[in-house]
Parts: sequence; structure tokens; C-alpha cells
Amino acid sequence: MGPLLTILRRLLLPFSWLYGFITDWRNSLYDRGLTPVTSFELPVISIGNLTVGGTGKTPHLEYLIRLLSPSFVLATLSRGYGRRTRGFRMATNQDTAETLGDEPLQVYQKFGKTVRVTVGEKRAEGIPNIRSAFPEVAAILLDDAYQHRAVQPRVNLLLTDYNHPFYTDHPFPAGNLRERRNGAERADAIIVSKCPPTLTDEERRQIQQKILPYAKAPVFFSAIRYGQPVAVHTNTQAIGKVILVSGLARPELFEAYAQRQFTVGQHLAFGDHYAYTPKDWQRIEQAWEQNGRGWVLTTEKDAVKLKTLAPPDFPLFVVPIEVYFLESNPLNFDEWLLERSGLHVKKA
Repeated sequence: MGPLLTILRRLLLPFSWLYGFITDWRNSLYDRGLTPVTSFELPVISIGNLTVGGTGKTPHLEYLIRLLSPSFVLATLSRGYGRRTRGFRMATNQDTAETLGDEPLQVYQKFGKTVRVTVGEKRAEGIPNIRSAFPEVAAILLDDAYQHRAVQPRVNLLLTDYNHPFYTDHPFPAGNLRERRNGAERADAIIVSKCPPTLTDEERRQIQQKILPYAKAPVFFSAIRYGQPVAVHTNTQAIGKVILVSGLARPELFEAYAQRQFTVGQHLAFGDHYAYTPKDWQRIEQAWEQNGRGWVLTTEKDAVKLKTLAPPDFPLFVVPIEVYFLESNPLNFDEWLLERSGLHVKKA
């Protein structure tokens, strides 16, 4: 953090205190029962964070889908950030990022054959809609719902980025927190995401000690595994310099991965959930031409938007990612989640 940014954040601290007071007051209304909270009989698992984006919620949602969908019929419900539609909506083959949101569309394109993907701003209304439309659903996964207090989930998972942990941050606008650090006490488990695979036991203990003043929940540690780049359109090859295109809250890990694996000519970093236009694609093509007409690499949530702009013969590639939990945890995450959610896999 540069000196000017440090000074600016200090100047903004009084506004952060005011923002924190407002969110504390809002939470107190739910905690004291003055604002209604709805709970449901079927397991509802919420994934969220205290910060504004960048913790890897969607990859962890996909992890839960891979874990649970072989044994249970699942539905996902998210707000559908960035979509131009409103209200409750069930994903179909005709949906785009504009009608569904980029991340729900990504989930639908990967898991839509077995998972019921839905969006809706009001989760307390969306869940009954899911149960009515899909009575076979055994569990619902809520994406980015940690601050959505109108629903009481069976399991409340809180993500925090290893490189930007919530316990070093401040509420908006001096920092990136949506509420004060003590909001972590609502979590049933805390997942420290984007950890280095070499994270030592001592480092884990230090992180757990720093979390302890804010939450007594079990702490798990996850990391990102990158797959081989896949061509968005067929008959294209990844040769020469690569141009990176991303619309992420924190694109540093994506760039660091590419720098380790390929010769990077340029990184065009757009804002999180960016809605690409034909003019943006012209800029991408120009960068591609200026760097030897090699190939372009993007993320999964950006690919669902860029593939409608890219010509069929353009070398646009996407890198798939998965999260995995680091070993040597005293408590196994998969077993903990199944026990906590009440979802029990029948043994053969």
C-alpha cells in the first residue's frame, strides 16, 4: 500500500466508523428478532464473505456442487450480479450473462444438467420458488448471502482471502469490509482461501489465532488448482505470447499464474463483473496484434461474455480452476460439512 493510499484511508476512517455503526445496527435488528428471519426444513448452505469480492466464492460453490451433487439434487440461488433482469429467474439454455449474471451463467454451463441454477435478489422468496418448481431438490446453495440476514441458513460459510484477511481490513470506505470484523461470529466455519500450497502448520496456527478474537468457528484452508487452458472455439492453438484478459476484483493471482506458465505480452485488467462491449473486443484484438498475434487467455466467468464477441477462428482460451482443501487439518472439511448440514451420504 502506497503512502498516499495509507493517508487517504486514515482520512476516511471516520466514515468507516459510521458505516460500521450502521451495519451493526442493522445486524442487531436481526439478532434481537425485530426484523424477521426465515428458516427452512431442507438444508440451506450459504457461502459469503465480509469483503467486497475477491475471495473465490464461485469456485467454492463449484466445490460444494462436486462434493454433493453425486448424492443429492441441488439448487443454487444467487443475486445474479450484473444482470439486467430482475426478480426470481430459473436458468435456461437461452440465458446470457445479461439475463442471468456472469457467475450463475458459468455455473449453469458447467453443471446445469444436474443442478437447478436460479437467481433472485430476495432469497427468502427465492427458496420457496425453488421448492415449488423443483420438489426433488434436497439442498440449496446460496451464493454471496452472508449479509442476507433474511434467511437463516443451516450452514454459514465465511471466506477470507489469505492475501487480504478480514482481520487486517476496515469497513468501507477506508477498507473493503461490508461490515465490521465482528460479523465473522455468525460463521459456522471460516475458509481461508487462495492459500499457497506450501502453507505450514505454524502459519495456519498464526492465522487461526488472529481469527479467534472475532469467531470461534473451525478454520479450514483452501488453495487454487489451475487446469490446462481450453480453446473457447475449436481449431485454434495457443502459440506465442499470451494476452491476459480479466474482469476480477483481484486479478493478481491470475496474472501470477500466467507469468509462471507462459510468456505474457500484456494484461488487460477490467473491473469485476465487467460487461464487455464490441469496442472492448477491438482493444483486445489490437493488443493481440501488437504482441505478435499469439493467443488470448481469460477466466471462466469472463469467457461466458467474451465468447460471444470473439470470431470463431480467434485463439481465445479459458483457464479452468478448482479449489481444494489443504491436508493436515485436524477436521476434514467434507466430513464436517456433511455432518453440519445434516446431509448424509448413503454408503454402498
